[in-house]
Amino acid sequence: MKLIAVGDNVVDCYLDQEKYYPGGNCVNVAVNARKNGAEEAAYIGIFATDDKAAHIKYALGQEGIGFGLSRTAEGISGQPRVALTEEGDRVFVSGPKNTVQRRFKLQLIDEDLDFIKGFDVCHVSCYSSMESELAKLSEVIDISYDFSNHLEMEHIEKVAPFIDYAFFSAADLSEAELNWFIEKLKSFDFKAAALTRGSEPALFISGGKVYAQKLKKIPVVDTMGAGDSLIGGFLVHYLDGAGMEEAIEKATESAEATCGFYGGFGYPKAF
Repeated sequence: MKLIAVGDNVVDCYLDQEKYYPGGNCVNVAVNARKNGAEEAAYIGIFATDDKAAHIKYALGQEGIGFGLSRTAEGISGQPRVALTEEGDRVFVSGPKNTVQRRFKLQLIDEDLDFIKGFDVCHVSCYSSMESELAKLSEVIDISYDFSNHLEMEHIEKVAPFIDYAFFSAADLSEAELNWFIEKLKSFDFKAAALTRGSEPALFISGGKVYAQKLKKIPVVDTMGAGDSLIGGFLVHYLDGAGMEEAIEKATESAEATCGFYGGFGYPKAF
């Protein structure tokens, strides 16, 4: 199974530690796909020209993630600042607004598409500013899309025709809202969809059936990147032929492992 992620890269700045860690939804999913046994995982994005971008590239190289088709733009990396709660949950505070991530948008060219179609799935996210590229991307590869907590039906309906695997953060929904949302998702033609719910079991939908994640109590160091690990683990095992229940179990193990250390996949560096 081969996965490519196209979109965001950032460093998560831990105020309590005065350290930053490489991350971003697409970077994290690519790294975790590789950790879950993907034959190949690659990344295309826009890197800044600061030391933080250099550190992201270093970490990707260490994890065996190719990024040769990525662009470079003069400027600073996305660097959200985060604080840690007593429960180990990360709370995003703020960060600079004049980042490369905000100033530029990736436009895919034929060279990119020719490379991308050699993979089994392409992961993007709502933070990747890739909506204008989804139509042509969907012509060459299946697409996984992380909506995060952007649950507006108007947005979902707009991008759903191009999406095969959909991931949502639904922790803030009431039980009634959750049930309504699940029924709406069943009407879309997703091969699989997942709704993470914070400390509650994630729910997966495929073929009109709802599957519940089985959780066990584990020590939590840091939840940063756990949802991205879940995505990477699920996609690898599901596309490698595992049934829904097995793929969910492997995805859960992937997320649990990520909760055991700081950052999306480690590699701390002092401010």
